[in-house]
Amino acid sequence: MSNLRNNIRVRPGDLTLTEKVVNINRVAKVTKGGRTFSFTALVVVGNGNGIVGHGLGKSGEVIDAINKGIEDAKKNLIKVPVINGTVPHEQLGKYGGGRVFLKPASHGTGVIAGGAMRAVLESAGVTDVLAKSKGSSNPHNVVKATFEALIAMRDPHSVSQLRGISLKQVFNG
Repeated sequence: MSNLRNNIRVRPGDLTLTEKVVNINRVAKVTKGGRTFSFTALVVVGNGNGIVGHGLGKSGEVIDAINKGIEDAKKNLIKVPVINGTVPHEQLGKYGGGRVFLKPASHGTGVIAGGAMRAVLESAGVTDVLAKSKGSSNPHNVVKATFEALIAMRDPHSVSQLRGISLKQVFNG
């Protein structure tokens, strides 16, 4: 699987990326002098054209945590196959307790997905998809499970090259 991931990694370079904050969490550390608060921010970035990444930032200030999350997300960009605004095939993704199911949808359906999954799919440029989150609703696990599902997606052209057969044979067996 690690070799597979290396083939779809993207360098941020000159991309114009949009950021979406998925979750902000305030955490407290109890010390002798009282509670010390800090923040974690889960951020998704994407160009709306098949490139998406996620990152986690931690800091004493919300803005700093978001900025750190954006920088982390830019280091974890991947290329996702988007065909006519939808995903190429059904796919199940798992990470920890989070389970997600992605299914292609016809044009005009929209993004039928919940919170954390919606942010990832919209950032990737998917406009029509049916998605279901099963298991944990923890945003961290849902985002990572969605990424696992997107990483496992294959477009017909890459399948034909991988198998060494024509594109017609991929569809007709």
